[in-house]
Amino acid sequence: MTKKIENTVPLLPLRGLLVYPTMVLHLDVGREHSVQALEQAMMNDHLIFLTTQKDESINEPNEDDLFRMGTLTQVKQMLKLPNGTIRVLVEGLHRAEIENFYDKETYYAVSLKSYEDNEQTDVETEALMRTMLEYFEQYIKLSKKISAENFETVADIEEPGRMADIIASHLPLKLPHKQEVLETVDIKQRLNKVIEIIHNEKEVLNLEKKIGQRVKKSMERTQKEYYLREQMRAIQKELGDKEGKTGEVAEFSEKIENAGMPKHVKNTALKELDRYEKVPTTSAESSVIRNYLDWLISLPWTNATEDDLDIIKAEKILNREHYGLEKVKERVLEYLAVQKLTQALRGPILCLAGPPGVGKTSLARSIAESLGRKFVRISLGGVRDESEIRGHRRTYVGAMPGRIIQGMKKAGTINPVFLLDEIDKMSNDFRGDPSAAMLEVLDPEQNNNFSDHYIEETYDLSKVMFITTANDLSSIPGPLRDRMEIISIPGYTELEKIHIAKDHLLQKEMQEHGLSKGQLQVRDEAFQAIVRYYTREAGVRSLEREIASICRKTAKIIVSSERKRLIVTEKNLEEFLGKKRFRYGLAEVEDQIGVATGLAYTTVGGDTLQIEVSLSPGKGKLVLTGKLGDVMKESAQTAFSFVRSKATELKLEENFHEKYDIHVHVPEGAVPKDGPSAGITIATALTSALTGIPIRKEVGMTGEITLRGRVLPIGGLKEKTLSAHRAGLTTIILPKDNEKDIDDIPESVRNDLKLIPVSQMDEVLKVALSR
Repeated sequence: MTKKIENTVPLLPLRGLLVYPTMVLHLDVGREHSVQALEQAMMNDHLIFLTTQKDESINEPNEDDLFRMGTLTQVKQMLKLPNGTIRVLVEGLHRAEIENFYDKETYYAVSLKSYEDNEQTDVETEALMRTMLEYFEQYIKLSKKISAENFETVADIEEPGRMADIIASHLPLKLPHKQEVLETVDIKQRLNKVIEIIHNEKEVLNLEKKIGQRVKKSMERTQKEYYLREQMRAIQKELGDKEGKTGEVAEFSEKIENAGMPKHVKNTALKELDRYEKVPTTSAESSVIRNYLDWLISLPWTNATEDDLDIIKAEKILNREHYGLEKVKERVLEYLAVQKLTQALRGPILCLAGPPGVGKTSLARSIAESLGRKFVRISLGGVRDESEIRGHRRTYVGAMPGRIIQGMKKAGTINPVFLLDEIDKMSNDFRGDPSAAMLEVLDPEQNNNFSDHYIEETYDLSKVMFITTANDLSSIPGPLRDRMEIISIPGYTELEKIHIAKDHLLQKEMQEHGLSKGQLQVRDEAFQAIVRYYTREAGVRSLEREIASICRKTAKIIVSSERKRLIVTEKNLEEFLGKKRFRYGLAEVEDQIGVATGLAYTTVGGDTLQIEVSLSPGKGKLVLTGKLGDVMKESAQTAFSFVRSKATELKLEENFHEKYDIHVHVPEGAVPKDGPSAGITIATALTSALTGIPIRKEVGMTGEITLRGRVLPIGGLKEKTLSAHRAGLTTIILPKDNEKDIDDIPESVRNDLKLIPVSQMDEVLKVALSR
């Protein structure tokens, strides 16, 4: 029977719970809307409508989050608990469906269409009730989770609709299935649905029972096997455990024969196998010998990849993957050419030295590809234990071979390209000096007999092409540096960076960010602006990050708007990358007195360095600030002594050194600075401050000074010149003895700079001072 309830009724949403008509149960209510709905019900006729949320995780449900069909209930009791929640006792009256939903701000109310069960029975209904009861009784016997008293209570119910609801409430159903029963208004349909559900639950219980019996039988069989194995083990122990290992020993013997080991290694392996055969399985030594044999068998002893000696193909691969870096490519192609002629050349040991981000690691990977060899990389950063290189002796618990042998196992061939990354980051402590252990690895005269503490037998590394990388060569011990052929990768010019960004980085980042070729275009002038105003580095890592940032913003714009294609130009670049971070152009805007631009070399490439000198009345004290190292302080003292010795020629005030305090400062005081190449820069700044003559803003300089004014050579000229070019300087003063290094500077940079070699400080002052 259907009828419409005229008055609105407060709504109480339920989470993970469903109430059927005639059910009496307790509820704990804590949500603000629900509490207000309860209070409203108590003020009226104690009626409240209960319906269930579709998603119980929602804290503040709206109309769409609730099932339309629920139960109209009457609040019997209400008790406020100390924790602020309210416990209520409700009794279900009958089914009801929401017609209209009202938001009363503090609670929700609904107008309802109610459905009352017609509990009259006919023959078909009676038959369905009996079937349902019979199925329910069988279910209880299988489940054993519902007591017999519950069945007797259900059996006494005469109303078919109520019986179906009560049985459905006892079944362990998921919420959607319970809701289906609640929404089934027709009694016969409801009885059929519950019968179907009980039948399915019975089938599941029967299946669970069968699975349980199968698992029990399996466990009994496993226990029986365990018992028999233990008996067999005891018998084998009495027999010396020989018979139990026969199959495994035969397998090991076959693998040793097929491993291609040298004769002395093979003899050692067979001796260890004989020991393994005699040692009981339960002995700790058994597993040690087994692991040792596994390592000997898995190492490559003769397996080698055939070198692809096609020089033209190798050159194409290197040029495709890397722009510039001509010296490294030339060295690899020379190795290939000699290998093709001799067919037997020991692997070279190359050290790619340069600042971060210039492509040292990826270049090693490209070399392996061009040779057609396997590639193995191990990082030596933070390694401070000699056993990391040479391995542990087998007497130690958990002993393992060193990283070199592990790398060879991973490669699976005797001639891989082996990259030892960050060789300058190794250190030493009480556990030994790993850099000393590397001497044998990287010595072409010794590494054909490399000895690992774990393997003990010598291993031939002479066919391996070792490539090492380093940022700072000064931190590599001299003997280790002597064993490597050092190839310097100082950094990229502006033109090279633009090429790399255009031909390599943009395509890579677009692919990683899901952009197609037509969706993003970056103009050449935009690439140039990114290099000039958003990066200041020797490598291209920051450049890659900036391009990735452009790709991310492009992806966001394409996804969130109608624009399908973006073009990045110099004008709209700030929309993608924000305000310019660096100033491109001259290091100084105008000629200044007492401020000279020096060129420095750091582990991350070259950099420009401002050196400032100021005078103040005093007693001739020389103050040095800017966190300078000992070498740089000595350079400042030497420069000051030189200026004093030239006081007459420079027409300086008599006894100036007794009248003024001189303050030499190098900005960025938090950064430590040291090195023997700032002498002429400090002397020029002192001269300018004392004479009042400005220093030309476009001039940068590098070189050490002696007390007599001679200019001494320095290192890192290429890196320093690149940094000067990045800063926009146009004239570089360098020591005459460094003229031989000018050819290393890229031609595009040489064409933009005026390089002036000098041998005396007088020549420096003629160029640097504005008059």
